[in-house]
Amino acid sequence: MRVILAEDSTLLREGLARLLNDEGHTIAASVADADELVRAVGEHQPDVVITDVRMPPANSDDGLRAALEIRQHWPAIGVLVLSQYVERRYATKLLAERSDGVGYILKDRVAQVEDFLDALDRVASGSTALDPEVVRQLVATTSRSRLLDALTEREHDVLHEMAQGHTNAAIAQRLHVSQSAVEKHVNAIFDKLDLSHTVGYSRRVLAILRYLDA
Repeated sequence: MRVILAEDSTLLREGLARLLNDEGHTIAASVADADELVRAVGEHQPDVVITDVRMPPANSDDGLRAALEIRQHWPAIGVLVLSQYVERRYATKLLAERSDGVGYILKDRVAQVEDFLDALDRVASGSTALDPEVVRQLVATTSRSRLLDALTEREHDVLHEMAQGHTNAAIAQRLHVSQSAVEKHVNAIFDKLDLSHTVGYSRRVLAILRYLDA
């Protein structure tokens, strides 16, 4: 796949570029600035963008705001946020408005290279890849987290797997239950969170993110 890297740490940026090249991917551009990222996406039209949150020009949440702009203008391009922390306001907006082809993982929790590559592949294929810690922090900081109180323990487990972009078949395998049982749990989650009439894959993530307001 064709990838654009946006990371202001030269060491990390070059390390990621080498890793992706070794895996057979093409680095369409490698930038250290959020404004450069948007320009590079317009020029190269990659399959996926990998971006940090905090980077120049303001060294604030420029990378995440650039990701939102990319999703608005080039919705077919996947965006994988690779950061040291969770930026709640823009992260919620990025994930809740349209969750397909989006990922958010934390640098210090990527224990294996395979985990990172798996998240990249899932985002590129149009799925969602969320670090469980990202989900936990988003849910913990919302006053509407009481919506989850209606869920059973097993429904919480299924919802946790859904939020990471796993299919029903994958969830069944990971939780050691039948696929039909997972489907029943998913339908119950949609009912309890008032998402039964929401059309599309996005409700699998909206089940925990839709009610998170910036």
